Amino acid sequence: MSSAVNDLLTILNLEKLEENLFRGQSPDSGWQRVFGGQVIGQALVAATRTVEGRTPHSLHGYFLLGGDPKIPIIYDVERIRDGRSFATRRVKAIQHGQPIFTLSASFQVEEEGFSHEIAMPKVPDPDDLPNEQDIRARVMPLMPDPVRKYFERERPIELRPVEFKRYMSREPLDPRFNVWIRATGALPDDPAIHQAVLAYASDMTLLDSTLVAHGRTVFEREIQAASLDHALWFHRPFRADEWLLYAQESPFTGGARGFARGSIFTRDGQLIASVAQEGLIRHRPDLAEP
Repeated sequence: MSSAVNDLLTILNLEKLEENLFRGQSPDSGWQRVFGGQVIGQALVAATRTVEGRTPHSLHGYFLLGGDPKIPIIYDVERIRDGRSFATRRVKAIQHGQPIFTLSASFQVEEEGFSHEIAMPKVPDPDDLPNEQDIRARVMPLMPDPVRKYFERERPIELRPVEFKRYMSREPLDPRFNVWIRATGALPDDPAIHQAVLAYASDMTLLDSTLVAHGRTVFEREIQAASLDHALWFHRPFRADEWLLYAQESPFTGGARGFARGSIFTRDGQLIASVAQEGLIRHRPDLAEP
């Protein structure tokens, strides 16, 4: 198991303080604020720890304040309802006495029913795209400094962007972005861990897709970007340590906000999750390097 994956599993393994009350830590990443996917994943873990016999099928969260990575995050779970088929939980993430994130999650017992799904986009297989070593050797030297520094870090989630050349130019493109994702090491078999890891990964690239049509990326110093909300629906079981295609599109950007949605498929084309997000996308030329 890679050290980055081990660190991710550690931050997702919340400490139980009291009934319905948990504490989560942040990694020593040097970031000025907590990564949004971390808070989503930890909040989902907190909610899941209070439910038995049901698995999560949807979650909806709002980011209220930037998280402080230097201190723990307290997760307060409210047991809204336990029905025969569904259970609902509300989670409040707290730092410095204030909520920084709220999440509502719904859980369901396993049932059979009608079934259909959309087709996976036709994109190159992950084995036909530059891997981490290829990117470091061939692509990274051509990338802008902020993008290069991001790809230089050891990460728990491996990314293989299909349209990776967008990071090397400012050419406006069709507002779609496809990325193959997987954990960089094997995960335990517990389905709840795979759901939490996917929740973490689902926040990594989605907001960036709102800038594809403008030839820009969230890595640029003059782009002020922050997630405002996040919604995730789980459709069927999956493994987050196997390749998943994160097919993203941005139907609208305006008013200093960008909206994006994503469909996540297994390598053989099964739709396993859907995602939607709105975020702050503010152009700040005054933040650009002189």
